[in-house]
Amino acid sequence: DEAIVADGHGKEEEVGVMGVSSGGADGDEEQHGGGGGKFSVTSFLWHGGSVWDAWFSCASNQVAQVLLTLPYSFSQLGMLSGILLQLFYGFLGSWTAYLISVLYVEYRSRKEKEGVSFKNHVIQWFEVLDGLLGPYWKAAGLAFNCTFLLFGTVIQLIACASNIYYINDRLDKRTWTYIFGACCATTVFIPSFHNYRIWSFLGLGMTTYTAWYLAIAALINGQVEGVTHTGPNKLVLYFTGATNILYTFGGHAVTVEIMHAMWKPAKFKYIYLLATLYVFTLTLPSASAMYWAYGDELLAHANAFSLLPKTAWRDAAVILMLIHQFITFGFACTPLYFVWEKVIGMHDTKSVCLRALARLPIVVPIWFLAIIFPFFGPINSAVGALLVSFTVYIIPALAHMLTYRSASARIRLEIRPA
Repeated sequence: DEAIVADGHGKEEEVGVMGVSSGGADGDEEQHGGGGGKFSVTSFLWHGGSVWDAWFSCASNQVAQVLLTLPYSFSQLGMLSGILLQLFYGFLGSWTAYLISVLYVEYRSRKEKEGVSFKNHVIQWFEVLDGLLGPYWKAAGLAFNCTFLLFGTVIQLIACASNIYYINDRLDKRTWTYIFGACCATTVFIPSFHNYRIWSFLGLGMTTYTAWYLAIAALINGQVEGVTHTGPNKLVLYFTGATNILYTFGGHAVTVEIMHAMWKPAKFKYIYLLATLYVFTLTLPSASAMYWAYGDELLAHANAFSLLPKTAWRDAAVILMLIHQFITFGFACTPLYFVWEKVIGMHDTKSVCLRALARLPIVVPIWFLAIIFPFFGPINSAVGALLVSFTVYIIPALAHMLTYRSASARIRLEIRPA
């Protein structure tokens, strides 16, 4: 059995928004993460709630399959626009993530003052909106977040089949989707973001390798003969590329769940910004180098792997991306698991096996949609245009303005301890 929220040693101990345990001892918050007990391999790999765990989760979740489609976006946008839009959306997304963190702390502080316990309950974005602004905002947050996460998981499954095809084309892509759908279904056994410690660390290492492989391979291979760089040359292509970059920095649908998994959620404030700065070191060099080397040829290749020669280095990058896509699938699907558990009344169940069984109905429709749609590049852009713009930018900004529209609310925000 595994509690949804546990401390660094696996104990079922409730932790407040400022990191103070329900026991109230002054030093309790310093004990999380291994300071007050014997070292345990299980706790080290499985129980993560530190600032570093949150940073790895944010960075690992931000950049996944979209890393392979950014060169395609650069061919639509041109080099200058591609770089500037990445910086713009990245920093703007970091700002709205900060706003979300402020709203989470506000909501949880209010509830804790009312004596509400979150010992076996994971707070989600729609609940924050409901508690601060009412049921209509809850409905909007729930609709946009769930739809965005649904298509995010579908994209990961499609991308798995697309990537493995470059190593083994003896099976068609839909057959590979069946196989990877079954593999990704095992994420039902991971209780919460609290338990993604080792996966977040490994996932970020895998995307770091892939990003620098793309950049170095493009520079070593050099520009293809007759390469041209005409982008942007069509308005439709320009905005299609822009929405894919918008999607790149749209990991906010899981921000609240990552915060809730922390031992001191109030320390989240600048984590997303620091994660974004690291992501820039992956996305900007790889996309720029690929566009420099292949230019307009990328317009016909949404997946960057398709243009690189088959080598052991490329095969390693493909395999690492496949593993990371499994992790990203879990990141995107876990909030959907939580919503479903709350609907059927299973969210406070401590048994991992019972909760895993209850979560399976979420995986099946995702699997089905991934089999129907055999492509992911255009879906990235559609999700970015229709869902990420509201989920990442519009709703958090409006919610923050309305929550602190009164002078008294702004004063409370200013005097809250850091």
